[in-house]
Amino acid sequence: MNYRFSSRVSQLKSSAVRDILKLTQGKDMISFAGGLPAEELFPVQAVREAADRVFTAGASALQYGLTEGYLPLREQLCERMAAKQMHVNPEQMILTTGSQQAIDLLIGVLTEPGDAVLVEKPTYLASLQVFALHGLKVIAAESDEHGIIPEDAERLIREHRPKLLYAVPTFGNPTGRVWSVERRKKLLALCKENQMPIIEDDPYGDIKFDDNEQFPTLLALDGQVERGTVFYTSTFSKTVAPALRTGWAIGDSSAISMVAKAKQAADLHSSAIDQQILSQLLSGFKLDDHIRLISKSYGERMLEMHELLKRQGLRDVTWVKPKGGMFLWLELPDGLDAEALLRCAVQKGVAFVPGSSFYADQPQRNTARLNYTYNTGERTKQGVERFVEALGEFTARS
Repeated sequence: MNYRFSSRVSQLKSSAVRDILKLTQGKDMISFAGGLPAEELFPVQAVREAADRVFTAGASALQYGLTEGYLPLREQLCERMAAKQMHVNPEQMILTTGSQQAIDLLIGVLTEPGDAVLVEKPTYLASLQVFALHGLKVIAAESDEHGIIPEDAERLIREHRPKLLYAVPTFGNPTGRVWSVERRKKLLALCKENQMPIIEDDPYGDIKFDDNEQFPTLLALDGQVERGTVFYTSTFSKTVAPALRTGWAIGDSSAISMVAKAKQAADLHSSAIDQQILSQLLSGFKLDDHIRLISKSYGERMLEMHELLKRQGLRDVTWVKPKGGMFLWLELPDGLDAEALLRCAVQKGVAFVPGSSFYADQPQRNTARLNYTYNTGERTKQGVERFVEALGEFTARS
């Protein structure tokens, strides 16, 4: 049989990160490509004990659950959000299969095919896949080290009337940037003025290298959830373990009810057993201490990669040392195509993500994203050496 696939799926680009991860399987390959947390920092024993408590409680743990998610976990998350000045109740929250599903469901509820969505240039590549799947036109605003440039966003809003803004303002993927408070306030005011909802994606906000620094979320700055401007998404994938596949979305209760309807059609509910394990984990495990532990380790790994690259004395290669998150964003010599460099790097046994993957159009091809959280020590050293060797050979040939 010849299948005729839908145009929206046929035109969908595969994830560059997933493709690169496939490429590196089963080889002596050092990968700086995926945004993978460090496996040796997973709280394995605490998760095992939490799972034991869930199963000891009885077989009902394996039963169907609520579409909105396990209520005790939502209540615990409301307490955690309040500590960040986001005051919400369980009716304003839905648990999802990672924050990726939260983004997909919100986009499905808030937009129609053909609508425009405003993003930062560059932006999270899997969000671009979501927008393409929903038939949206992506409008990218220029940004600098302080975040989206408000004047450019204002111009694009005037010209294209986008339906919403999607943003990762804290330790953004791929750049690792943090929007300044001034920029956050300006973009929030601009969206309010134009009746534009914001999807604030915050998977990395807890992974900060200076525990004393505070980065207020857009939702906290907005100060209201009901009839508010901001829909907030986050996940346990970076702070506990990605295999537990639990994220959440926060927003106006009537909008969250619509998200629940969409989720019923998609999967009825996310894994109830994972949610119960996480609830038990939060009850008997000091998650904030664990987050400080992994943040300290990731900060050390970032400095390790930063210093290794710095020692190489690379000409015309620049990057900004991030204050948190999981990625270094490199700007390579003008005219260099990082996609072509990747092919050379893979031959040397190292992988990264070319920056072009993070642009909706007109990509800056001389950019690359390197993950520093997964590898450490000799693996990081060897990986940087292979990357630099590939860069040297590639530029010499060019």
